[in-house]
Amino acid sequence: MSNLLASEPSAYLQSAAHQPVHWHPWGEPALARARAEDKPILLDIGAVWCHWCHVMDGESYEDPEIAETLNRDFVCIKVDRDERPDVDARYQRAVQALTGQGGWPLTAFLTPEGEVFFGGTYFPPEANHYGRPGFLSVLNQVAGLYRQQRDKVAESAKAIRRHVAESLDEAKGGEVTPTTLERAASEMARLFDIRFGGFGTAPKFPHPAAVQFLLARWHDTREDWTREVVERTLTGMAKGGIRDHVGGGFHRYTVDERWVVPHFEKMAYDNSELLHAYLDGYAGLGHPLFKEVAQGVVSWVLEVLSDREKGAFYTSQDADVQFGDDGDYWTWTLDELREALPDGAFHVARRVFDVEEHGEMHHNPRKNVLWRKVDPAGDDEWPLLNDALRRLKTARDTRKAPYVDTTPYVNWNAMMASAFLHAGAVLDRPECNSLALKVLDRIWAEAWDEGRGMGHVIGRADPRGLLEDNVHAAAAFLDASEATGDDAWLTRAIAVMRYCGRAHWDDERGGFFDVARDRLGAAYLATPAKPVQDSPTPSANEVAALVLARLWAVTDDKEWRRLLDRQLATFGGAAPQLALYGATLLRAIDWALNPVTRVEVSGPRGQGPACDMHLLALQTYRPRKVVVRKTAERPAAPAATVCVGTTCSLPVATPEALGDLLR
Repeated sequence: MSNLLASEPSAYLQSAAHQPVHWHPWGEPALARARAEDKPILLDIGAVWCHWCHVMDGESYEDPEIAETLNRDFVCIKVDRDERPDVDARYQRAVQALTGQGGWPLTAFLTPEGEVFFGGTYFPPEANHYGRPGFLSVLNQVAGLYRQQRDKVAESAKAIRRHVAESLDEAKGGEVTPTTLERAASEMARLFDIRFGGFGTAPKFPHPAAVQFLLARWHDTREDWTREVVERTLTGMAKGGIRDHVGGGFHRYTVDERWVVPHFEKMAYDNSELLHAYLDGYAGLGHPLFKEVAQGVVSWVLEVLSDREKGAFYTSQDADVQFGDDGDYWTWTLDELREALPDGAFHVARRVFDVEEHGEMHHNPRKNVLWRKVDPAGDDEWPLLNDALRRLKTARDTRKAPYVDTTPYVNWNAMMASAFLHAGAVLDRPECNSLALKVLDRIWAEAWDEGRGMGHVIGRADPRGLLEDNVHAAAAFLDASEATGDDAWLTRAIAVMRYCGRAHWDDERGGFFDVARDRLGAAYLATPAKPVQDSPTPSANEVAALVLARLWAVTDDKEWRRLLDRQLATFGGAAPQLALYGATLLRAIDWALNPVTRVEVSGPRGQGPACDMHLLALQTYRPRKVVVRKTAERPAAPAATVCVGTTCSLPVATPEALGDLLR
């Protein structure tokens, strides 16, 4: 029997089609087979960009002896977490309840009803010195437990199911006040790494929404510490190895606290959120480094992560070219650096990027991650460094590049389109706007269904019914409305949020369910979930709150304000504790509590003062800002007004006067 993955649309599942394991995709046929044969289920959840998923595939799932055990004693199901975030969210909770940790690959053992009774993440083929048991021995123990101790299996499954059902509802009621924001900011300060920037210790992940929240706090309060956190964090990442200095964009996280050695996969969602943070950092604080970083993200996305002809953003770029190379494409030996560069550029690049005979990569100690240890020594060295980076890019382009997953997921396409509209304004790059609007037009034409909401993949009917696809699309439509002044985008955002109210809203207790009520499926998927914690993208309930706040600010429709207040009351009690992991919710609370800046520009389309004022309004950093572009029905002089809360300026007619008002 061959496995059943070759015909699946997922790149991750297709990559396992050749394996000797009799894989099934997620669905009722696999569960029915487990029930019919009375076998436990091995559930593997991973992604095509996931380094340790490839490691486990190569070490275990391609091993004939392990495959024989799996095929004899289990029904095996493989899931792509990008394709099925609803499946992943629920089974992550179950394994976290068992082991205290989650992540990918997720390795869960289920009853034929789909309930977890044992699990973990990565298992090596044989026991290792990190205390991880060998996979073959785990399989034999689990199969024996299932055959001989059904009572124990049932008891464990019941306890875990109870925990999953409780943990999936993250609603925690509470009043939101200015103290909510102060407490959350203090918690972020406690986690701030004063030496290297960022939050926490190794492994270290970016937290762009927290940076945006704290930048808004600094703008309002002018507390020095909030500015220091923002500057040091953005600078630490900009100079670290988490940033791809050669090709632009960011890797997913670093294994060390100094931002030096990354896991090399590059994700659309990380780069869209980081692009927003660096654009806000540049617009709000004026640092040229932040602009340089934002330009690099845009360049990488345009070159590698987009289809400019069709209008789509891709999902991810892998860490590795082949099993076991551990980032060789991205790293450099001293000899490789010397070969790529002339003497002057070589000496500058070697010193700036700390390239030595012994680098940072354990699998190949001669390989160096490029990170900016020091700045060039003087003005005459900057051109040499820039020349070195261009030459290194040319040299790296001759290498075989890691795989790019071209699946156009609606949620991540909407996030990147939003970031590109932001970049189009702040960097004054109209090509960013053109691509973003092309993508959003496709989402509306090919993913939206009035009765069934957004699909999960542009151009594919199923899966659908996921809250995150809907709310990220609505947020991006609002951005398009501000960027273009075209009311059709606002109408689309409203249509999507009204659908969310019909299909996802909990009338009884408030908040949105992550899956539409008519889409709940088998096993844990029958359990409604109301998550609010980021994992790893901003939670859909947080994004929904921010969209409601913006809709209220733009339309002045009291129904949006009522829903916003109910949403915040539903989750307000969780906000201070979530802190870093609820930063988008905190930003929505900020919108609800503090005055919104509304910039309204009217006047003719095309080149002229009205267009210039519109661009300036979009470029200027202010937290809680909405921009409304109006075209006068009769010829009229260009004019702009700025309202903060209920206080409005007199109209002004020039970009200079508008700039003074915004300052």
